[in-house]
Amino acid sequence: MSSHTLFEQALAVGRPPNVRELFPHSRALLVSGKIIDRALLAKGKAITMAANGRSYFVIRGALQAAQRANAALIIEIAKSESTYCPVNFYNIARLVDGACNELGITIPVAVHADHYGLKSADEVAAAKIEIPTLFEAGITSIAIDASHMPDDQNLLTNIELNPFVPGWAGLETEVGEIKGEQGLSTVDDASFLIKGLNAYDIFPDWIALNNGTAHGIEASGEGIQVELTAEIHRHLEPYKVSGAQHGTSGNSSAKLREIAQKTRTTKANVATALQMVSWGLEVNDAGNAAQGENDGFIKIAEEGVTSEIWEKMEALAEKNGWSGGNYKKLNLPIDNWLMAQPRRIRERMSRRVEEFVYTMLVSVFNAADTAPLAMEIIADAGSYDIGAKGTRIEDPSQWTREQIIERAKTLTTDKGPEGDFDD
Repeated sequence: MSSHTLFEQALAVGRPPNVRELFPHSRALLVSGKIIDRALLAKGKAITMAANGRSYFVIRGALQAAQRANAALIIEIAKSESTYCPVNFYNIARLVDGACNELGITIPVAVHADHYGLKSADEVAAAKIEIPTLFEAGITSIAIDASHMPDDQNLLTNIELNPFVPGWAGLETEVGEIKGEQGLSTVDDASFLIKGLNAYDIFPDWIALNNGTAHGIEASGEGIQVELTAEIHRHLEPYKVSGAQHGTSGNSSAKLREIAQKTRTTKANVATALQMVSWGLEVNDAGNAAQGENDGFIKIAEEGVTSEIWEKMEALAEKNGWSGGNYKKLNLPIDNWLMAQPRRIRERMSRRVEEFVYTMLVSVFNAADTAPLAMEIIADAGSYDIGAKGTRIEDPSQWTREQIIERAKTLTTDKGPEGDFDD
């Protein structure tokens, strides 16, 4: 079957109902996150990037890279990012769909609401109202992140909110807040969450762990704990859940290749690195922005934003006391400045992202040529809804609310200090 025919078949049946309703005339292949996960599993030892689309330039560059690599892709934004970026839960699908149509993108793309965070049970009622609106806005995949809560409340919150997530949509759950080398996830707490969900016929596509990574700029040098991740994934294998790797910025290519080879990870979030690359800052192999005198970032001439805009950005950051990873807070106030640059500047911003993402997809994550695998999955199913990977193993009678609360008391875990929602 030709690639064109395969794309047409996937386009005809692969777009979920919310996407078809929102974009009735579109030729962008926006699909469920389940399909992306399944395509990476079909290739084996492969991960795709979940690019945090903090700006229009990142979105365009990531899409163009995936098209070149013939790779299935995820574009996402986290709930917290929506507070300091021009991209948010309600416009990200529109930006992705528009860019796909403009650029002639024909690879499958999931639009993921990352870190839909809840810090307490008091926020659940509002979430029941808000989550359906995200799907009305074109989201095709979501991460319910109640990892800031105790283990029993994390599980119970996931159970309570599941009816508000369409059954066809990609689903991610999280255990252990992202906090670097402290409060690492364990086999016990990860198993508790996945087994408890299984008893309620909830089969997440991904689980995110605190496996030693940090959001933003990696400073510890420790990075992802590959053996810990592999051990947890081995114990969860009967439940057929894949890994979602958060906070990849700052981890070397060698470490990320090891994650692909040794674990069941299919999704890797990349945020800070793409932001810095788009601005034209010097980054190392790990995606960490290099810092010069007084811990300032190093701007490369004739790359990314103009020198004039970069000087304005630095001045604004200094005025607000933003340094290091908190440069992320520039995204929203500078958006008009960036969009007002000459076209050649805007294009070089996206092009630099494209080159970075392409290298990651092809040379690090082993994601090349996963796009046709995703389209074949859609064509074989004849539907946007390919069902769950897992089946029920656990006995629901052993996972009542009261039993969940009692079971949680027996877990041996070290939660460490308060973690980080941001990605």
